[in-house]
Amino acid sequence: MKQIKVALVGTGAFGIKHLDAIKNIDDAEVVALVSSKIDSVKKIAEEYAVEHYSNNLDDVLKMPEVDCVILCTPTHLHAEQTLKCLQAGKHVEVEIPLADNLAAAEQVLKVQQQTNLVAMVGHTRRFNPSHQWIHQQVKQNKFHIQQMDVQTYFFRRTNINALGQPRSWTDHLLWHHAAHTVDLFQYQTGSKVVKANAIQGPINPELGIAMDMSIQLLAENGAICTLSLSFNNDGPIGTFFRYIGDTGTYIARYDDLVNGKEEKIDLTKVAVSPNGIELQDREFFTAIREGREPNSSVAQVINCYRVLADLEKQLNNL
Repeated sequence: MKQIKVALVGTGAFGIKHLDAIKNIDDAEVVALVSSKIDSVKKIAEEYAVEHYSNNLDDVLKMPEVDCVILCTPTHLHAEQTLKCLQAGKHVEVEIPLADNLAAAEQVLKVQQQTNLVAMVGHTRRFNPSHQWIHQQVKQNKFHIQQMDVQTYFFRRTNINALGQPRSWTDHLLWHHAAHTVDLFQYQTGSKVVKANAIQGPINPELGIAMDMSIQLLAENGAICTLSLSFNNDGPIGTFFRYIGDTGTYIARYDDLVNGKEEKIDLTKVAVSPNGIELQDREFFTAIREGREPNSSVAQVINCYRVLADLEKQLNNL
């Protein structure tokens, strides 16, 4: 079986997660790394035995051996770089969010449909075994979601990444972190959001973003979702999902799942790996091989960004 040749762009916290994941996938190989920090990318290329490295995406897109690109770059570059990859004839997986505005997201969808290449967004919650288990229960008509209660809490009063390292760009509660839940809510319920409300706390004068936010969602089928987000939380960090349904309550913490009594759910038979990033990458490569639309394609997640755009309008008008 011919290996899929991958160029990975961005060697920060999530770039490393993808490099570690791809090591476990036999039919894919990272052949090029790209980062604006040439000294850093050289070191990582040596560590992961990647022969080619560069600080120029355009040069790597000209490499004929590159089949696809995984983008783990700052949010404001996602749409522009995704378009570059598609226009260069490369399949692309871009980390969440697809864009930081709806117009850019819609443009990516348009070009993907024109090129018919695989274009997938890193909505990892669709792939975490914990959420896959819930999805299977819903599909089998064993569980009907009545409410999702989600907490996304970090302590980021300075501009740092998931590894606690300084970064040059600013994260965003709405366009990045809320995107996970807005998409997951629609995916798990199989129903579009028909009503959405948002409020936010004061804008941080140094970072220029709101540090606290609250979002309410109503799905067409009647399910509701309450999402609380904070960068001010000095306590347990991460995202915690409570699914309240007709036959039980479940709490998902990334790749782990318990019921309402904190009894662990066995996820060992859900997927070939317990790692959501690896499962996401496996789906990307399989879709390329099979010439099909992947789960979490641009077309499938575009409604999430339409909801985010509506919420942003509300927040701007407050």
